[in-house]
Amino acid sequence: MATTTTNGAGSAQHAVGRNHIVVFPFMAKGHTIPLLHFATALSVHHKSLRVTMVTTPANLAFARSRLPSSVRIAVLAFPSLPPLPAGVESTDALPSPALYPTFLRATALLRAPFADLLASLSSPSPPLVLVSDFFLGFTHCVAADAGVRRVVFHGMSCFSMAIIKSLVESGPPPPGCDDFHVPRMPEHVKITAVEVPDTIAKISDRDDPVVRFVMEDIGASDVRSWGVLVNSFAMVDQDYVAPFESFYQPDARAWLAGPLFLAAGEESMKREEELDPEGCLPWLDKTTEPVVYVSFGTQAHVSDEQLDELARGLVQSGHPFLWAVRSENWSSPVDVAPHGRVIRGWVPQRSVLAHRAVGGFVSHCGWNSVMESLAAAKPVLAWPMMAEQHLNAKHVADIIGAGFRMNIVDNKVVVDRAEVEKMVRRLMDAGSKEGREMRARAAWARQEAKLAVSDGGMSHMALLKLVDELQGSYDRDVTVGKKDKTEA
Repeated sequence: MATTTTNGAGSAQHAVGRNHIVVFPFMAKGHTIPLLHFATALSVHHKSLRVTMVTTPANLAFARSRLPSSVRIAVLAFPSLPPLPAGVESTDALPSPALYPTFLRATALLRAPFADLLASLSSPSPPLVLVSDFFLGFTHCVAADAGVRRVVFHGMSCFSMAIIKSLVESGPPPPGCDDFHVPRMPEHVKITAVEVPDTIAKISDRDDPVVRFVMEDIGASDVRSWGVLVNSFAMVDQDYVAPFESFYQPDARAWLAGPLFLAAGEESMKREEELDPEGCLPWLDKTTEPVVYVSFGTQAHVSDEQLDELARGLVQSGHPFLWAVRSENWSSPVDVAPHGRVIRGWVPQRSVLAHRAVGGFVSHCGWNSVMESLAAAKPVLAWPMMAEQHLNAKHVADIIGAGFRMNIVDNKVVVDRAEVEKMVRRLMDAGSKEGREMRARAAWARQEAKLAVSDGGMSHMALLKLVDELQGSYDRDVTVGKKDKTEA
């Protein structure tokens, strides 16, 4: 059994001895990337800390290429669980969405190997904290058994997380509802039935394997966490912190330390710019007109029919475009050259959005993409596909005001080329009243994001105080323990 060595220095030494942070992301790019940035930020701002990132063999190269050498990497063998193919260790590698529930169950089998790893990392003293994804619910009990605090990470904003937790508690709005006030949220937060994430809309269906996993494998482990790491910043999310924290134990806090990619510093940006296998950045360097950047992330499945209409609409818009396409089998029905480019490999999205040539972003509105677009002051045409993306789209378009939403009644209905053309032209019209206003709001968000992570900024201070509070919490435990023994 691991113990903490105090060397006779009392309770203060007990906290100082805990200088190791373990980070364990869920195996999906949208969940992993911000925690890679978090680990990097810790190594930049807390040089006295040891940081270990936990990953699996197929994800090792991705993690290693994006982390400084000061961050250690621990590798756990990914469990075998047929019919999940061997070597498929990230959601973006799933050959079919139907395998997602199996993938979730496979991650839960990491519990015993992770317990062994955490035990091995607990000498000479246990880690200060485990920061782990909420999908990895088993990590809460493993950490508790090892005497280690757990900080949970969702990869979402306080806005979206508070809405989701409220809907789980109260039930989603009925189909067709378009003016539902979300309990516990400010009065201005009203949603439609279409904006409810699929899993939450089915939350009462325990026969659904994803719902069952969320309720049984994650369950109360999330809300019992010591705190929550949030990849966001106060000026866009502060109004929703208190409603979100109300779902957790009384002393738990939401630590808004984002945008985490900005907190990670310039060296992180340079490493990512070097990961441009398709030459996106040199291509942008050569363009003379504002470019539309299009990406729906690494997980959403877009039908070939929708991809066809999108291709035609982009060409008809007359604007140059750079389009990241996930499908390996689809081919464009129209010639996109010379002004358009379709990319199937990795795109350094943050660097692309920050490029002077990019004038607008057609996005699925995953939260990482929202943060990156705001930090680059680029307006967004929000085209949500899945999960909480409809809520993110509402946040960026209706509340922040840095974009507008595609007219979507049902994601199963194909948006035709004429609508795509119209919406892209609207996005790229920087001279219209709407265009000027949403670019001004995006520029405001960029300024606030930079201020948040600068010295003395709220996100910068949150990152520093998170470590201080964790160390202080162990000090208080020791003090209370000594007091209890004295009184006994």
